Amino acid sequence: MAFTVTSVKGAHPAAAGAPAGAPGSQTLARGLTALQAVAAAPGGLTIAAVAEHIGVHRTIASRLLSTLAQFRLVAKGEDGRYRSASGLAVLGASFDNNIRALCLPTLRALTEELGATVSLLIAEGDQQVAVAVIVPTHVPYQLSFQEGSRYRLDRGAAGVALLASMPPRSDERELVTLTRDRGWVITHGEIEPNTYGLAVPVPRDRPAPPTCINLISHREDVVERGRNAVVDAAHALAQILA
Repeated sequence: MAFTVTSVKGAHPAAAGAPAGAPGSQTLARGLTALQAVAAAPGGLTIAAVAEHIGVHRTIASRLLSTLAQFRLVAKGEDGRYRSASGLAVLGASFDNNIRALCLPTLRALTEELGATVSLLIAEGDQQVAVAVIVPTHVPYQLSFQEGSRYRLDRGAAGVALLASMPPRSDERELVTLTRDRGWVITHGEIEPNTYGLAVPVPRDRPAPPTCINLISHREDVVERGRNAVVDAAHALAQILA
């Protein structure tokens, strides 16, 4: 989960590569990697760019993209570039009852109110995964990270908050226990140096995955000032997702 500080003008996330050691068919892995690359490129990608990204010949990349287009996951534009297509919307909506779309208004309101990046994360195995990331539009610089980013659960405010949403463990950090009791956590520099994180668990019943709202900033006062607003938003979101 690498954080980036960018100017508000023209910040685009880099395409995400395939996870190291991804199991299963090599062709399937290449196709999914191509899909990730196209989805992460707002301006679209050419066949040559996709081929370079996944390290294959243009012919192979063309076949992969054609197959993805048949399933309406990507579409080829008049400029020859491939972009995300309508099939992805259907797949995205199926994830956790369309959690991303449901949480966006709440996250956007927090972001604009506090002037800081706000995200929604879930626990998946031993990792924390960013489902949605919203950056403020009225600040000169943005501290952000990509949607879909993953990091170990044992680091950072979000990881602590997600662990606090799970049953207690005999070897858990004292900070996890404290977070479970008070309902929020603030950390500093656990994932990115000189960065403060505020995370609040979103109460949900099983089998829904542990979920939390996370706020990040270089300024401690922004995190402290936003604590009550994030706590209120987490409880409001719990009602929306119930």
